[in-house]
Amino acid sequence: MAEKNFFEPKQSLNIKGRLIDLSTPKVMGILNITPDSFYSNSRTKTTDEALTKAAQFLKEGATFIDIGGYSSRPGAKDISSSEEIDRLVPVVEVLTKEFPEAVISIDTFKAKVAEETILAGAHIINDIASGDMDEKMFETVAKLQVPYMIMHMQGTPQNMQQNPIYNNVLLEVIDYLTKKIAALKALHVHDIVIDPGFGFGKTTEHNYELLNQLEAFKIFKLPVLVGFSRKGMIYKTLGTTAAEALNGTTVLNTLALQKGAGILRVHDVKEAVECVRLVERLRG
Repeated sequence: MAEKNFFEPKQSLNIKGRLIDLSTPKVMGILNITPDSFYSNSRTKTTDEALTKAAQFLKEGATFIDIGGYSSRPGAKDISSSEEIDRLVPVVEVLTKEFPEAVISIDTFKAKVAEETILAGAHIINDIASGDMDEKMFETVAKLQVPYMIMHMQGTPQNMQQNPIYNNVLLEVIDYLTKKIAALKALHVHDIVIDPGFGFGKTTEHNYELLNQLEAFKIFKLPVLVGFSRKGMIYKTLGTTAAEALNGTTVLNTLALQKGAGILRVHDVKEAVECVRLVERLRG
């Protein structure tokens, strides 16, 4: 039995003693506490607005709410840790009080922000930089003993889309994640989710190459998160805009689910939940 478990993929996350089952894929709703995120409808300006949107996400079937106080769109303005904390902590405190069943993820690459928001009641750290932009992040996550989502990004949000180059994008992303996972396991971080980083330091061609070979990430035996929602790889291909990219998002989410994705990170929860239900129905 021990050998069987060793070789089976990890299909749960431990959220303060509560197990979240990922054998059926789950949906993560994006809640941006920022004035400059790339999709304007995702922005919330007040705690009340955040509370309303979170309530909607939960009603529509989201398992996770991913709260970000720092825009990671290409060329985004850099802000301090203190400003990020000031944006995030009040929202986390209100959400944990109003929706104690909600699982809150914090979208940050800063260790101080991670620590303060977890202490305020959040449950997961979602780091687009996988520790590369804050050398204290890994040890902080290990100390906090919370699930950690790591993503591949070439460069930083300020320069990541300035001519990204790979010899082999799939192999380079896999190699990067392999090293990160090894370092985290050495620190006894037990719950890790991997994200190939669609749209982060990658051309449209790189993004579709990764999606086409998404099954390759099963090698890690870890949950895979994908985030295509309303991104340029959709609307630039179709010649439309982010506001018109919901249908394209659903198409790519469907493909990703069929290729093994366990978490869909989206702006539009209802449609993503329906996508999961239909793909699961197809699987029987």
